Amino acid sequence: MAAERTPKLVGTVWGLLVLNTLGSTGAETVVPLPRSLIQMVTMGALVAAFSLALVLNLRLLVRPSAFLFLLTLLLVPSLIASADLESGLGALFRCARLALFVGTLWLLSRWWDGGPTFVRHHIRMYFLVLCTVAAGALVSPGAAMPDLYGGRLVGALWPLTPPQIGQYAAVIIGLAVLLVLGGRTDRRSAALVIVPSLVLLMLTHTRTATLGLLVGLTLAIGSLTLTSAAARRFFSWAVLCAAVAAVVFASALQAWFLRGQSEENFSNLTGRAKVWDALLAAPRTIGEQVFGMGLGDKSFDGLPIDNSWLAVYHEQGLIGIALVAAVFVALGGVALLRPPSLARACAIFLIGYCALASYTEAGLGDASPYLLHLAVAASLLAQPAVATPLPVPDPPRRRVPRWARTSEVT
Repeated sequence: MAAERTPKLVGTVWGLLVLNTLGSTGAETVVPLPRSLIQMVTMGALVAAFSLALVLNLRLLVRPSAFLFLLTLLLVPSLIASADLESGLGALFRCARLALFVGTLWLLSRWWDGGPTFVRHHIRMYFLVLCTVAAGALVSPGAAMPDLYGGRLVGALWPLTPPQIGQYAAVIIGLAVLLVLGGRTDRRSAALVIVPSLVLLMLTHTRTATLGLLVGLTLAIGSLTLTSAAARRFFSWAVLCAAVAAVVFASALQAWFLRGQSEENFSNLTGRAKVWDALLAAPRTIGEQVFGMGLGDKSFDGLPIDNSWLAVYHEQGLIGIALVAAVFVALGGVALLRPPSLARACAIFLIGYCALASYTEAGLGDASPYLLHLAVAASLLAQPAVATPLPVPDPPRRRVPRWARTSEVT
């Protein structure tokens, strides 16, 4: 496949995918939005994304991708478990949504070339989402930091929970830092993204996103230290500042991290461990263990599962767990085999963040921001297309007159 320029409308498709994965549940907004309306908008965004991607790629040119192949296989246990309608018609609807989501990523894979194009789309789109969060906090501070969520920042214009906002902020902060270190953007542009996103992250009090940011950046910058002097300087200063902050602000950091919770509540991960134990203890048939119960809303007995691996086990069974694990093995293995580069570092950051967040957040088995993060990592790890050399025409043959074609002299 010859190298080609990415159309600008690809960014629009990516924005529609981001809109689809925002979800329809969360805090109460300033202007009440019916959940049915939100679901109509998000699902309409996915249909529009698939249609636009199809128009941009009418020849159906795609890149071979182990990541997308494994996501396509994930549809099999989802359909098998959802076909008996035990989970209701909603399970089949979610299967159709996942199929459209994966199909759109297949169509976009034509432009996966190992460059930062999709990283920039990712940062722009999630920064726009964070701008709506900041606007909601300015318009109605009380609605943006309600007592229901312990004073943590939520979406007041669009229903977003603190973990969602923290996730979006942490991801674009990490990617922006890496782009600066790689010389792909200037410090002023990066600061316009990093500083407000960091403020929003702190206001959400989201521990998973904060730890994911720190761990992901440590892995990513560590992969650049042997080849980048800027990465080595940043890593050294970061370690020094972290050590000083840990000593000087130890009590404040501990209070922020605990969020006023008791030690017992903190030890069982805000009640998550009780839900996990109940899910694992629930009786299941062999078929339910292998294929799961069908795609649902990532809850068990009305309580959120908040663990990607247990959510996949509950909905897509052991086969689903094996496929999701294979996704991380494939992406991580390719990243380790690549030579040090900015693209590799960004991919390592996204893979590391998603792996850590999977312990307390669900979403790896369905259309979600986490699959979009991993899709960006897959685009960064794709080999650049090699331009096919143009054929060189043969030189024109010289026409020889008929009288000169014979050597006989008359």
